[in-house]
Amino acid sequence: MIFSQSMRRGVVAAATAMLLLPAAASAQQANDAQQTSQPAQDISESHLAAARAAVTAIRATDQFDEILPNAATQIKSELINNRPDMEQQISDMVDDAAIALAPRRADLETEVARIYARIFSEDELKSIASFYSSGAGEKLLAQGPQATRGMLQAAELWSRGIVRDLRQAAFDEFRAMNGGAAPQAEGAATGAN
Repeated sequence: MIFSQSMRRGVVAAATAMLLLPAAASAQQANDAQQTSQPAQDISESHLAAARAAVTAIRATDQFDEILPNAATQIKSELINNRPDMEQQISDMVDDAAIALAPRRADLETEVARIYARIFSEDELKSIASFYSSGAGEKLLAQGPQATRGMLQAAELWSRGIVRDLRQAAFDEFRAMNGGAAPQAEGAATGAN
């Protein structure tokens, strides 16, 4: 395939970064920002509130929603395999433990908000939240994956055309330089006739 896997991965990474720029920027710059920004205790409540609003608007932590339920399912399976006769008790016990841990999800929200507050000013966070809470921002979040798929398809088609046209131009020039003789097929022995 002309559009190689590494090119595809690069385009996917670029598209994802463009569509979710605030999340990508924070993840990549978090370490630098921690060293150069204000300490956590210097973040005002209004700044942290703006960060929480931005994190919510861009759905930055939605991808983590399934961690606890998935872990509970896996742990139930492991324990039930050891004691199938106790399936209901194990299931209830793991569910109760998961429910007890669920409030810790707020800890993640707070930490992510602090990361955003260290990287972005309060006004920037308000702008981010405002945009992503708008109709256009919500549509970007909802339709971003579809746009990325379309972009990848367009890039693959474009890539094929560019490679085809470059090959044709190079082969035509090669023939002109080579007295009209076409290049040998790949793998053919040179000088053999």
